[in-house]
Amino acid sequence: MLLNRIRTDAEDRGLIAYAIEAPEDRSLPSLLAPALRSILLQLSRKEHAKEFAHKALQALSGFLTSVKVSYGDIVFTLDVEPEPGLADSGDLETDLFELLRYTGEAAAAQDTVVALFIDEMQYIKIHELGALVSALHGAMQRALPIAVVGAGLPQLLGRLGKAKSYAERLFEFFPIDSLSERNARYALVKPAERNHVHYGEEAIAKIVEATQGYPYFLQVWGKHCWDEAERSPITVRHVQRASKYAIDDLDQSFFLVRFDRLTPKEKEYMRAMAELGDGPHRSGDIAALLGMKVEAAAPRRNNLIRKGMIYSPAHGDTAFTVPLFAGFMKRIMPEPGSGG
Repeated sequence: MLLNRIRTDAEDRGLIAYAIEAPEDRSLPSLLAPALRSILLQLSRKEHAKEFAHKALQALSGFLTSVKVSYGDIVFTLDVEPEPGLADSGDLETDLFELLRYTGEAAAAQDTVVALFIDEMQYIKIHELGALVSALHGAMQRALPIAVVGAGLPQLLGRLGKAKSYAERLFEFFPIDSLSERNARYALVKPAERNHVHYGEEAIAKIVEATQGYPYFLQVWGKHCWDEAERSPITVRHVQRASKYAIDDLDQSFFLVRFDRLTPKEKEYMRAMAELGDGPHRSGDIAALLGMKVEAAAPRRNNLIRKGMIYSPAHGDTAFTVPLFAGFMKRIMPEPGSGG
């Protein structure tokens, strides 16, 4: 949602932008190809960029031809004759750089900026992430007006560093966490006030505490409090009744969707984490609760990190990626190892 808002702002400023979400089972070429096709077709209709955009489309056509051999999820072709030797070597890092280079040159000719907005970047495979970082580095060295704005779970920073050691110098990183108490209050109260509805102070404090300032949870609690109260103001009594519905809502949607992606062994690991509390926890303590050595439990932990369920805030530590998940795990698996 945040990336889409930034993308809209970029388009309002006359930039050429495209938003992408990276699911677990898609390759980077399959995500970038339709985005760059759309961008280049826009540029090809601009007088100053026509020639450069056509060159970039030839590069994209060659790129598609080469990556289809390596990636089975490329689902479209481009009705532009490729130029032999242009972005078709089969080496993702080299070809992606050429593709971004010619796209950037087309944008420069039109005196505009191309921006790719990529959400869930933690799901991009390490070697593909490295190729993207390398290609962007090359574009930046040539001062080309092409940029990537990405978002992802906390492990993204570590994955970028693993992909290319210089990634931390190439990007600016802005952590987005739960809202501060002040901002959580504002997010809850202001939309209601615009509709002439007010919250009591005790009610506000109760919701901020229950949601831990997590933006989506504030929306869920706000919705159920709104439904529960017949008139303004919304009181702590309304919050107490609404909280049950809010938790049930999250259990049946937000939490359950994540839980259903787990294997039985991964669920056991998450339940052991929940037994220890909200966390973060030492990985050794979780393994001990499972009756395992740290090394034996490591594959489960790594899979859960890859799926975005947990992350490592510090070496040897493990934490849930969203608040309140420990409580959910205890509700859906009343006893450790009880299954789900």
